[in-house]
Amino acid sequence: MPRPLLPVCLAALTLPWTSGALIVPMPGWTPVGGDANYWTDASGNCLMREERHGQAFPRFGTPEEARAFALKLQGSLGRNVRNVVTQPVDRAGIWSVLAAYDFQEGGVNYRVSQLYLSDSGLLRTVTGSSAAQDASACVNEMRDFIRYLAD
Repeated sequence: MPRPLLPVCLAALTLPWTSGALIVPMPGWTPVGGDANYWTDASGNCLMREERHGQAFPRFGTPEEARAFALKLQGSLGRNVRNVVTQPVDRAGIWSVLAAYDFQEGGVNYRVSQLYLSDSGLLRTVTGSSAAQDASACVNEMRDFIRYLAD
């Protein structure tokens, strides 16, 4: 099975990024090539990436504000990927947006989960991917981490 690829940037979200470091997401996950922004599980079936962007991104104080952005994001992503679902997620009273979608690269279909966070007023994303049909244990662990724990 090919190693999951994480879309670097979709055409709708082409943004510059600066270095930062995601805390080790889960036990057994290791940085890819020593880069603390890319993490893979022991099997190599799941990949996560943290990106810090120079683009302004507001803090959402209410679920309604996050939902409004989620709907715009869903429309934007839907031009480039399939099966897009977005939703507001609560991070200790600060609302963020979670997106999930299918992406194809090199003839392989991937399922992507992507969290959009405001980090000091700038966009930061935590993105995870795996082959769409992959049922490895890492898939649900990774999605749960992004959905409930990444911040």
